[in-house]
Amino acid sequence: MTQPTDIRREDHRPLLPDEHLRTALRLATSGLPVLPLRKGKVPFGNCRACAQNACGGRPNMKTAGPCRCPGVCHAWAAATTAPAVIASPPWVAAWRQAVCVGYHPGGAGLTVVDLDNADAIAWAQGALPATRIVATTRGEHWIYRGTMRSVNGVRDGVDIKSTMSYARYLGPGADAMTALPDGVRALAVKKPSTARPAPRAVAVPARAGNGECRHRTPAYLERGICMAEQRITEASGAVHTTVYRTFLAVLSAHGRCECLTETHIARLFIAAQAKGESPRHCTEAWTNARTALGM
Repeated sequence: MTQPTDIRREDHRPLLPDEHLRTALRLATSGLPVLPLRKGKVPFGNCRACAQNACGGRPNMKTAGPCRCPGVCHAWAAATTAPAVIASPPWVAAWRQAVCVGYHPGGAGLTVVDLDNADAIAWAQGALPATRIVATTRGEHWIYRGTMRSVNGVRDGVDIKSTMSYARYLGPGADAMTALPDGVRALAVKKPSTARPAPRAVAVPARAGNGECRHRTPAYLERGICMAEQRITEASGAVHTTVYRTFLAVLSAHGRCECLTETHIARLFIAAQAKGESPRHCTEAWTNARTALGM
C-alpha cells in the first residue's frame, strides 16, 4: 500500500475541518478506509434513522450491522475509501465537527500495536520485530502488514487494533512495514484461568477414528475449510448471500470448539474478496453469522 504524505504541522496546531477532509481523501486514494472522529477521538453516534436499532444494525457502535446509512453511523464499519462518500453532504457535516481523522486498519490489511507508555515501548523493542512506527501523544503505533482480531489490554499499555476497530491517523511513520509476527497474534490468545483446570475436548460419537472430538481433528477442519473456499469460489450469483451462508456453516461446525485460527478465517476472507466482496463486507458477514449463532 502506498503510504500517504505526512501533513501534520510542525507547530502542532489542530487541523482545520477542510484539512481533515483533504487528508481523508488523500488517505482513501492510498487504500486506507477513513472515518471522522469527534471530540474524545471517538466515532460519531447513530443518526435518528439508525437510533435504537431502527435501521436493522446493532446499537453497539463497535460492531457492524446490515445498515447502509449514508452517514457515519457505525464507527469502524462506516470507514470507506470511496471519495463520493467521504465528500458527501452528511460526511462533510461530520468532518466540520471532527477533531481528527480515523481509519480502519483491518480494512487496509493492517494491524496497529498501540503502545501507550514508555514501559510498553521498551517491551516492544525487546519482544517484537522492527516495523513502521508512528509517534502518538503518549507513545507509539507499531504498524504491521496483516490482520487479526482486535483486543485491548493484552499487556499493560498495549492494545491491538485491526479488524473491527479504528485508529487515529498521525502520519505515515518511519521505517519499512513488516509482516505481522506470531508474537503479536499470540497476545490475542486467551490464556486458561489458573483458578480451574483448562477444559478438555469432549468426546463425541464419530463415524471413524478413535473417538476424539471431530472438531479438533486437523483433517476434518482442513476439509471443511477447503469445501467452504470451493463453495465461495464456485458461486455464480448472489455472492454476498453465499459468503454469509458459508461463514454461517463454518462457524456452526467449528466456531464453538475454538479450533478456528486467524489463518483459517483469512483463507475464507481471501476467497470472498476474490469474488468481489470488500473487506468490510467480509467482516460484516462474519460478524452477522456469529450473532445469528449466539457467539
